[in-house]
Amino acid sequence: MGGIDYYKPIMAMVAMQLSYAGVALSTRATLLQGMSPSVFVFYRQGIATVVIAPIAYFTRAIERVRISQESYKGKEQYLAMYSSIYGGITVDPAAMVIPMDDHMVHRGQDVFDTAAIVDGNCGFTGGGEEVLSESKFAFSVRICGSCIKVNGIEHLDRIIRSATMAKINLPFDRESIRRILIQTVSASKCKSGTLRYWLSAGPGDFQLSPSGCCKSSLYAMVIQGQSPPNHQKGIKVVTSSIPIKPPQFAIMKSVNYLPNALSKMEAEENGGYAAIWLDEEGRVLILAEGLVKEGKLSGIRVRNVTVEEGKRADEMMLIGSGFLVRSVVQWDEQIIGDGKNLLLSPLIFKYLISSHLHDWVEIVMLLSVPLK
Repeated sequence: MGGIDYYKPIMAMVAMQLSYAGVALSTRATLLQGMSPSVFVFYRQGIATVVIAPIAYFTRAIERVRISQESYKGKEQYLAMYSSIYGGITVDPAAMVIPMDDHMVHRGQDVFDTAAIVDGNCGFTGGGEEVLSESKFAFSVRICGSCIKVNGIEHLDRIIRSATMAKINLPFDRESIRRILIQTVSASKCKSGTLRYWLSAGPGDFQLSPSGCCKSSLYAMVIQGQSPPNHQKGIKVVTSSIPIKPPQFAIMKSVNYLPNALSKMEAEENGGYAAIWLDEEGRVLILAEGLVKEGKLSGIRVRNVTVEEGKRADEMMLIGSGFLVRSVVQWDEQIIGDGKNLLLSPLIFKYLISSHLHDWVEIVMLLSVPLK
């Protein structure tokens, strides 16, 4: 047969008939005891209103949320969300909400991290895990062990370090958080996308201090992957006029991304893809990782460079967990190299994917050493 789903309509019919029988018997018993039929109808309708009205109101409110979401539906699809406030996973976008008094909302006391999901791989397990199903708030089912593979435990350690720096107590131990993240990805049935997760001081009040928060909170969201960017096509970057974050807050991945958002907007307003931050001495902060061992690069140096040095690079690229690798062919009005021959970007993109290193933090890479 079709399992329990096959019998659900029958079970619903039996339950309804039993409820009808219960109402009929209770009505007869009440009237036989001498209650006026008019009074009985008044009480029955009043009790029904008190019970059903809140259900109808909140059902309508959720429906209005769904309609509102449909009206501004963007490019991203949200497949599953975990909330420690509700203690479960939902696959209904209308239920993917957080309390307004959570300190991540009004004070920004929250840290987050991101893991790429590639071929069902979110980087937290070797498979065979017990996971949540796709019910609205589901709690147990098992999936195929080949769905998720090992490769990114360091991101869990990083968000825990960030939480320590932000003085956020963990709502669960490390292993429980790991399993929750695995279960959220599994419930979403996502094969290509992004897992984002947050640790917050939690809800409680609108004060500056989190001392009134009842408990820290954990949220996780699975976002359906978009069409991958064309890594063969170069992009333009601009020099940002937005001050760079202090180092302490740059390495602590908090939700305070207003400088990042303003830099991104500045780039788009000038026809660019991203903006390059400068330090107090007008230098670009860079990190170079290459393929020297494979003979693809003749050498690597890791250092700060000036804007002028960066613009003289033979090739430049951005690396990040959101877009992996994007070649930069123009910085402000300066063409990088010849602006066409992108030699290293495809190689590094393949290297990141094959080596399971596609969860790097966003950085700028400048390479001026020519290929052998």
